[in-house]
Amino acid sequence: MSIMEPFGHRLVTAIDHRGPLCVGIDPHPGLLQQWGLPSSVAGLERFAMTAVEALGPTVAVLKPQSAFFESYGSAGIAVLERVITDARAAGALVLLDAKRGDIGSTMAAYADAFLGEGSPLAADAVTVSPYLGFGALTPILQRARATGRGAFVLALTSNPEGAQVQHAVTDGGETVAQSILDAVRAENVADGAGPGGRSGSFGVVVGATVGDVAAVAPRLDVAGPILAPGIGAQGASAADLRAVLGAALPHVLPTVSRQILGAGAGAPDAEGRRSALRTAFDAALTGVHAAIGADGGEV
Repeated sequence: MSIMEPFGHRLVTAIDHRGPLCVGIDPHPGLLQQWGLPSSVAGLERFAMTAVEALGPTVAVLKPQSAFFESYGSAGIAVLERVITDARAAGALVLLDAKRGDIGSTMAAYADAFLGEGSPLAADAVTVSPYLGFGALTPILQRARATGRGAFVLALTSNPEGAQVQHAVTDGGETVAQSILDAVRAENVADGAGPGGRSGSFGVVVGATVGDVAAVAPRLDVAGPILAPGIGAQGASAADLRAVLGAALPHVLPTVSRQILGAGAGAPDAEGRRSALRTAFDAALTGVHAAIGADGGEV
């Protein structure tokens, strides 16, 4: 039995109350420099916690990028643990952007680390890569079900290199990306999520910059959420969501990082940075509402 309400249900509630936007926390050295902070654990912590303090009480989902914390070793991971704890305490769901993909006991260990009850790194959901075979994700899917958490599976990513694998055609005549989308849908339907629904706990990642999605993956209904990165610094605008994702818009959770985080540059103090981030978040959310026709009640 799940110890929490299933992630998919909690995500729908968060979006309905807080709006359809996920904000990434990506403390790469360039952003720290723009904020006037050192590339050190102290700078990392100040940057990340300012973002949590500013956005945690209002955003539906915060998405810390694990690599930028891991790069500082154990002290950086300790900051990540605090980000996860404090963001959830503020009412935001936490999607840990780890993009792990492995097999057997190694994948089970990742499941324990990122979705296991009692783990200091346990988030509400985690991003995972299916490109060692979708079946290799089984430990993650099983642990998510057991703990009421979720996973977002890479399907059509916003980086141009991804097409080499994701656009490849299988023996069945469909693309690899479509096979991943169909597999995620099957997992959600097996859990009772109806076709066309948005409450499944397993989502997919489909970049807002991938262009004509229908030509690669005509079936985007996964009975769960579609995380759409690429808005802002990667070149896509909120308005691109409708053109790229079309009828799948009711399932889309756009994610923005540098467009919001960069607003903290030039602020005179911590409160100024928090205020700037909140203003940038409000503007981004307004743009998403206008682009996908959301008014706070539907995604």
